Amino acid sequence: MPQQPESPVRNKTAQQNDPSFANVWQELRWRGLVQVSTDETELEALLAGDPIVFYCGFDPTAPSLHLGNLVQLLTMRRLQLAGHRPLALVGGSTGLVGDPRPTAERTMNTKETVAEWVGYLQGQVQRFLSFEGANGARMVNNLDWTAPMSAIDFLREVGKYFRVGTMIKKDIVATRLNSDEGISYAEFSYQILQGMDYLQLFREYGCVLQTGGSDQWGNLTSGTDLVRKAEGAGVHAIGTPLITNSDGTKFGKSEGNAVWLDPAMTSPYAMYQFWLNTSDADVVDRLRIFTFRSREEIAALGVATEQQPHRREAQRMLAYDVTSLVHGVDATEKVIAASAALFGQGELGDLDESTLTAATAELDSVTVSPSALGIVDLLVATGLSASNSAARRTVAEGGAYVNNLKITDAEHVVGEEALLHHRYLLVRRGKRNLAMADIGAAG
Repeated sequence: MPQQPESPVRNKTAQQNDPSFANVWQELRWRGLVQVSTDETELEALLAGDPIVFYCGFDPTAPSLHLGNLVQLLTMRRLQLAGHRPLALVGGSTGLVGDPRPTAERTMNTKETVAEWVGYLQGQVQRFLSFEGANGARMVNNLDWTAPMSAIDFLREVGKYFRVGTMIKKDIVATRLNSDEGISYAEFSYQILQGMDYLQLFREYGCVLQTGGSDQWGNLTSGTDLVRKAEGAGVHAIGTPLITNSDGTKFGKSEGNAVWLDPAMTSPYAMYQFWLNTSDADVVDRLRIFTFRSREEIAALGVATEQQPHRREAQRMLAYDVTSLVHGVDATEKVIAASAALFGQGELGDLDESTLTAATAELDSVTVSPSALGIVDLLVATGLSASNSAARRTVAEGGAYVNNLKITDAEHVVGEEALLHHRYLLVRRGKRNLAMADIGAAG
């Protein structure tokens, strides 16, 4: 896994003094982060009172968190900035089982793989929270309290509180029971494991709130019910909405591919472009959920979107803020520089290789022999011109560029000293038709 960028957590005291954090419950509601919850009146009073301990869990079912998890991370951060103390749980035991999916049984990963992914996810979670001060976050792993427990102890101490009739009514369980696939006892028991997490954290740390996605509501209430039955105490849960686009499509997915927080799985450039491509209809909602912009700033960006949508000011602000949160300001600045450089508004030679390759990943790329670096050959090889004669016309009309330098001689041969990182050439026809020639791959 690549090294994580420096944490972008901003000054906590400054944000606690921000009026928008005076009533964090209303702040969460205004930002659209409450889909379902336990008693709202009690929650508002609880969050407005003395600092509480709360938790959110992340299962290592992949080597990286994704944009859906980012909703939870930023919700945790908002609660911490309001003075409350987070427990970040990365599930070394629940990750060995996996929560039930709507369609089919999960493939269980090896214990070694899950343990490795626990470390990856902990590193990502740590970037979004402060682990210092009176309300500093704490990292916890449910394998610490489940591994020493025998099956008999699990059934006697925890299982006795769960009623099968209630368990099978949970939405996800009911869906699977009514499917051809059915559901295994392992996945059926997941809600008991998650409920036990809440009980453990209540007993050890006084935790009284769990946050998670609304699709996890059955698992969240397993925990609140267990604490009530085992300890006679009332605790709370908040389910955030599943984020969808205005057209109803699932957010964060493109042809089945998630947008990951790991830069090796989704590059900072791809992350930035994802947010930059947000539709006008969705951008204000995204600013509320995924940025720390104030109500006034977001309102102004909403007006700008209505009055001057072509400027995409709100999208650019959204892309900058979220990419900076996830990957750091330096990486975001490189992305912006790369976007400008592709179209002649910056120096391609100043881009490091990883940024260059990420920025050009969606372009047509061809391998070219070092002996075929004539401008006509390059235009034809990259598909920017259909024939040698068409390529010559492009040159004659002033529309041929290599690494943003205009080529006016159809006999021009690009020298090897022009290669970016000793192997790449960015070939352009006109203003926006781009392709990459990779000489190194041909060698």
